Amino acid sequence: MRTAIGKGHVSLNLTIRRTFGLYANVRPAKTVPGVITPYSEGGVDVVIMRENTEGEYSGIEHTVVPGVVQSVKLITRLASRNVAEYAFKYAVDNGRSNIVALHKANIMKMSDGLFLEECRAVAEQYPQIKYREMYLDSACLKIVKDPTQFDMMLMPNLYGDIFSDLTSGLIGGLGLAPSGNMGKDGIAIYEAVHGTADDLTATNKGNPTALLMSGLMMLRHLELQSHADKIEAAVLETLKERKFVTGDIGGTATNPQYTAEICRKYVPLLETCLFRVF
Repeated sequence: MRTAIGKGHVSLNLTIRRTFGLYANVRPAKTVPGVITPYSEGGVDVVIMRENTEGEYSGIEHTVVPGVVQSVKLITRLASRNVAEYAFKYAVDNGRSNIVALHKANIMKMSDGLFLEECRAVAEQYPQIKYREMYLDSACLKIVKDPTQFDMMLMPNLYGDIFSDLTSGLIGGLGLAPSGNMGKDGIAIYEAVHGTADDLTATNKGNPTALLMSGLMMLRHLELQSHADKIEAAVLETLKERKFVTGDIGGTATNPQYTAEICRKYVPLLETCLFRVF
């Protein structure tokens, strides 16, 4: 859903996340076969875990005096604890062994300091997971030099939004970047990292891979693993062949052409076809 720039209503995405208590935003970035980047040889496989409901995106702003605007960065113990607990449980469930918390607590001592307090408290409950902390700016430098040194990265809202765009660039762009918004009791909403991409959809040039991969995350969340595996195999084979890929990753295919090729590869993988692709 598009958010107005510099005017208008509060972000609808933020409103949905708050309404459903979706406190953790999971944004994996993994090298894709067939998509050539400077990092293809060593490979990228990192998961960004972003707090999803507060921070600089709390939407608390006001005019102090004409010409002076104040924006409040809101950090709470509860929200920080929620995303930290989800991150460490995710690490255990998905075979991850290392979590780095990103921060600027040297400058924002109280807000980022509180976030780190909760990360440290949760880390003590998971001795099998290596936990460390790093300045946000230092992490940007280090991951560009060598992304293989990172496994999972945990951070407040704004940092996660920016940093996950950086990691998307390492694997070939936002067209390949999925995400899931996670809350308690299994509530989840999945979306592509790139947003609406209105400039591409009108000309059928948009890359649907990020949305497809987000759908795969949803299927696995629903424990429909075999369905997700079949669709993923069709997507990855299409990308690897590079005959029908979109312009953002070096191809000339339109969105419908790329999608049709995935469907052609998907149908033979089904044991029983419930539909036909014409």
